[in-house]
Amino acid sequence: MKIGAHVSTSGGISKAVVRGQEIGCEAIQIFGSSPQTWAFKPVPGEQIELFKQGLADAGIGPVFIHAIYLINLGTPDKEKLKKGIDSLANYMKLAADLGATGVIFHPGSHGGRGYEAVLPQTVEAIKIVLDTAPEGPVLAVENMAGMGQHIGAKFDELGGILDAVDSPRLKICLDTQHSFAAGYDLANPEGIQAMLDELDAGPGSANVAAVHANDSKRVCGSGVDRHDNIGEGFIGEEGFAAIMANPAFTDVPFLLEVPGFEGNGPDQQNIDILKRIRQQVGLSG
Repeated sequence: MKIGAHVSTSGGISKAVVRGQEIGCEAIQIFGSSPQTWAFKPVPGEQIELFKQGLADAGIGPVFIHAIYLINLGTPDKEKLKKGIDSLANYMKLAADLGATGVIFHPGSHGGRGYEAVLPQTVEAIKIVLDTAPEGPVLAVENMAGMGQHIGAKFDELGGILDAVDSPRLKICLDTQHSFAAGYDLANPEGIQAMLDELDAGPGSANVAAVHANDSKRVCGSGVDRHDNIGEGFIGEEGFAAIMANPAFTDVPFLLEVPGFEGNGPDQQNIDILKRIRQQVGLSG
């Protein structure tokens, strides 16, 4: 079980490796471009080589790229749908160039039309991305918190997407805070097992490519996407111990997307807490 975090690429993508090292990352997640805009600027070959060499020297991996936040595969706007498909296609190519394990993305919102109404469009969009993607990286759809008519807040919805796409390259990213917000009580082993039962009945725990390890500022079932530092939220350290001890996650990387104890994003203190919990439950990196 590798423990890592989302790290900044400010100043060049190769800088992310150093930032990951500084806080003790064993794995990292990055953005390939600004997450709030459609613009995508290809990464220079020199930066790609520096990034890959830095990873090799540091012994860091796996690497995931998080897609931009504007993507909504449930949108009725065909132009925005195409932009979302094109963005994911660009990220999959970048992932292949970087040797990244995969691209993680938010599926979007059905906008009140309902999950079943937007499922065919969502599935077709994902198929287009996978059909045009270079070999190598997987595409991982992230479970959502349930706010704003999200697609994929429940695991049966993600299972429906994976079944319809029917590709070994489509995986899921499990976000602990999103799960908690969507009503899965991860603060105790019973709640975790109930989530896993739904997960196995839907997309399957074997299809979890990564875990976003985030505590929750809001109570279970709030539907609100608000991350907290490990142990400071409503899931708590005991909840993370139960999650990490579950055999379903033994070989899955845990990636932090937390505010940080000084408000600067994922930090060494959060990394160290997860590493301590990992040791407590008898696992190694």
